[in-house]
Amino acid sequence: MDIDCIPFQQTGYFSKLICDYLDQKKALSPFYNHFPSLDNFKLQLEEKETNYDHDQRNVLVKALVGQYAEISPSALTKTNIKKLSSKKTFTIVTGHQLNLFTGPLYFLYKIISTINLASELKTKYADYEFVPVYWMATEDHDFDEINYFNFRGQKVQWNLKANGGVGRLSTESLKEVQEVIATHFGESENAQKLTALFKKSYLENDTLAKATRYLANELFGKYGLVVVDGDAIELKRLFVPYIEKDIFEQIPFKKVNESVEQLKSISTDYNIQVNPREINHFYLTDNLRERLIYKNEIYHVLDTDISFTPDELRKELNDHPERFSPNVITRPLYQEVILPNLCYIGGGGELAYWLELKASFDSLNIAFPMLLLRNSVLLMTGKQRKKVKKLGLSVYDLFMKQSSLINKKIRQISNIDIDFSPQKKHLEEQFAELYELAEQTDKSFLGAVKAQETKQKNGLDALEKRLLKAQKRKLKDEVTRIADIQNELFPNHSLQERLLNFSELYLEYGDQLIPMLKEALDPLKGEFHILRD
Repeated sequence: MDIDCIPFQQTGYFSKLICDYLDQKKALSPFYNHFPSLDNFKLQLEEKETNYDHDQRNVLVKALVGQYAEISPSALTKTNIKKLSSKKTFTIVTGHQLNLFTGPLYFLYKIISTINLASELKTKYADYEFVPVYWMATEDHDFDEINYFNFRGQKVQWNLKANGGVGRLSTESLKEVQEVIATHFGESENAQKLTALFKKSYLENDTLAKATRYLANELFGKYGLVVVDGDAIELKRLFVPYIEKDIFEQIPFKKVNESVEQLKSISTDYNIQVNPREINHFYLTDNLRERLIYKNEIYHVLDTDISFTPDELRKELNDHPERFSPNVITRPLYQEVILPNLCYIGGGGELAYWLELKASFDSLNIAFPMLLLRNSVLLMTGKQRKKVKKLGLSVYDLFMKQSSLINKKIRQISNIDIDFSPQKKHLEEQFAELYELAEQTDKSFLGAVKAQETKQKNGLDALEKRLLKAQKRKLKDEVTRIADIQNELFPNHSLQERLLNFSELYLEYGDQLIPMLKEALDPLKGEFHILRD
């Protein structure tokens, strides 16, 4: 497989904030710790080594052994869990929602980035151990975001009325989805493997959290991936002091707000991903996940009759820490408290909100992890590669807006010159003389000269557009082929990885899909990968 790369900044698909971060813009340096490079990991190792209590390791390992009790982890995953007891072992983490059958394709890229970075660090720092971790967002309650995946332009959806954290949802009703996908996938050998994988994952595990752990283990277990479910009482107990800081002192609210304002002052083009609340925890039970709010000296669970005095809430927190669920602001803090973590790997949107959090971490004396933009991939089949080559399209061409790409190619292949730049330049030279004449005779004519210049330039623009439009009609077949191949590679004018599910590629590549991606992707390269079969 051939590999091309293009800088993230030149794809047009990443925000200014993320592009500035990748460029290590000086103004952003207060919002992250060490920029991810192999050498900088030495600094992160030293910092985390002194910022993580050994007793926490024992709690973590015990929790993970319990979470894996109902499945058969790979030998390497078992070994990695045991290694977490050692003070010389650290984690590399990515996180993701519990999307049905992994959801969008970038689920694979996140985890492969994590696995590959852990491997690369072991080569560089042989005295340490590095464990790749997938943090499941089991406490998320946005069921509509995860209850489907796309397959060949159609939505395969799990219809269920759901409440509470999605990890606790029963998978019993997924039998109907299994019947649908069996038809969609077909009868090939790879299709049968996919259908069996879905069945074993979702119909032989009784909750969505267990099903997702099983699925991730089947796909990545041989690489030693460890899957963590934060919805665990023993892990939540470690986080109690920080939950108190959020609820009773509002430290994350204050610090993140300060960071948001500072980011806004750097650039009005920075899109703020999340805004903190006064309390950044939910109250969680089997069928409930609702916000905690403070009103009239009483803590209320929103849209319920549940309420607590401050003393009652402290008692509830210490007696039942599992009932307190962090939101997007405090979940990263929870992760870093319970894991000996060095680096978080995420997409552009995720890293954008992590950049808001460092001041909160600092105020709570928790080491802030390195932030690494996950690998992004455009995967081209052999057939698609031939089409692109025949049309004479470059890697950079593929990322252009479709209208701009078509205009560019029509200009290139047209047998007449559609570029009126020479005429415009000639026009500007003529009007420069007129401006000079007006200055010497009657300056009141300057406005009239300017208006005439604008009119004639607009006229040339209109003629150029009409000529280009006529050539598009004449070269209609070429235009159609360009649009068709770009639409194949960028469905709905979006990145392939955001819409496609891995099942489409698995039907093509089978068991070689993940090893092929693992071999091709370099997590520290800092560029968008284009893989051509």
